[in-house]
Amino acid sequence: MRVNFVLSEVATGLRRNLTMTVAMILTTAISLGLMGTGLLIAGMISDMKEIYYDKVQVSIFLADDVSPEQRTAIQSRLESSDEVKSFIYESKDEAYERFRQQFSQQPELVDNTPADALPESFRVELINPERYEVIKADFPAGAEGVDQVRDEGDFLDRLFSLLNGARNATIAVAVVQALAALLLISNTIQLAAFNRRNETNIMRLVGASRWYTQLPFILEAALAGLIGALLAIGGLVLTKVLFVDRTLAGPIKAGIIPPVDWSAIAFIAPVIAAAGVGLAGVAAYVTLRLYVRL
Repeated sequence: MRVNFVLSEVATGLRRNLTMTVAMILTTAISLGLMGTGLLIAGMISDMKEIYYDKVQVSIFLADDVSPEQRTAIQSRLESSDEVKSFIYESKDEAYERFRQQFSQQPELVDNTPADALPESFRVELINPERYEVIKADFPAGAEGVDQVRDEGDFLDRLFSLLNGARNATIAVAVVQALAALLLISNTIQLAAFNRRNETNIMRLVGASRWYTQLPFILEAALAGLIGALLAIGGLVLTKVLFVDRTLAGPIKAGIIPPVDWSAIAFIAPVIAAAGVGLAGVAAYVTLRLYVRL
């Protein structure tokens, strides 16, 4: 097989259908970029679950007018409860200091929050987090200096449900874009084969195999898929540098959300590249087998 001839045919084909090739590359890049984003979001959700669910607590927020006797009574009941694994008391000053550390990258929010705005509380770790209702019944709101009892697990369930929805929506859009890319690849290959039908017919007459005449078209699609994958990987790198590492620096530093490590992008990059090349190559091969006679 003459490698130089095949490569020259690939270059010729890409040059002849430049606009459609560019459209195919961009559509592929968008779909693969969305797929990579979905995978990164899935990894972040998994890391966040490990961070938060291991630290799920029940917060017993005390009323502003709680008396020392009421506070001591609540502490005594927590110490004697069979449902409580451990607990800590957090004063107003400690709550405000923790708030300042968590939102240190948002000074406007900190400056506009009074030092006494955050209530004192007991943060309770349960032996069985699903037994939250028992603690809530033992410390009803409005009784014995209790303002409210909040289960962080309910909030986390809603949060992760929202994040999972965002991940699924991203992947769904990626699938739609991938279908559009496959259809565009199919149309591009059909047009390229039609434009070069005289050359391929001559090659067949002089004894070239069908595979030999199809290979340049498959390589064209695979090369376009590879370029699209590289653009998608570049987009993920720029997103990490310009958005994640800068805009989300505060929440990441405070431990609210996990960082996106370079190792995650390094792991996803080969997957994106393989998907781009593989899907484009398979789409071109199927199109040639079903719709084009070479």
